[in-house]
Amino acid sequence: MSAQRSLLIATELDELHKVNAAIEELAEEENWSPDVTFQIGLAVEELGVNIVNYGHDDDQTHEIKIVISSEDEAITIEIEDDGHAFNPFLDAPEPDLDAEVEDRTVGGLGIYLVRTMMDEVRYQRQQDKNCLTLVKRRDS
Repeated sequence: MSAQRSLLIATELDELHKVNAAIEELAEEENWSPDVTFQIGLAVEELGVNIVNYGHDDDQTHEIKIVISSEDEAITIEIEDDGHAFNPFLDAPEPDLDAEVEDRTVGGLGIYLVRTMMDEVRYQRQQDKNCLTLVKRRDS
């Protein structure tokens, strides 16, 4: 089995449903487990929301490129945007999971979940673009 979806969406929250639809479609086509499908959907949505909300200082609409590749062993998601240089896997604050919910600082939990749910996470800055790569093994 091998399939791929490529999307180019605007940096607007209501565009993220297109990504979720592509994930669901590919998951059904490639027989991903419900857990893998959920984890990929949550990870991509979390990163997409962060890009839309924090990636740019201007009011212009920018684009996010997303490529989802499904192979026999793993699913790879590549996310590219032209926002501020930001490595969420190193620069995002670590959440204090031991603190009471009302005492926790806002932020960081979503990126923590992405790192926890994915088998590999990578960041590169190439040609003034943030390039995120997520890998999820199909059997995990």
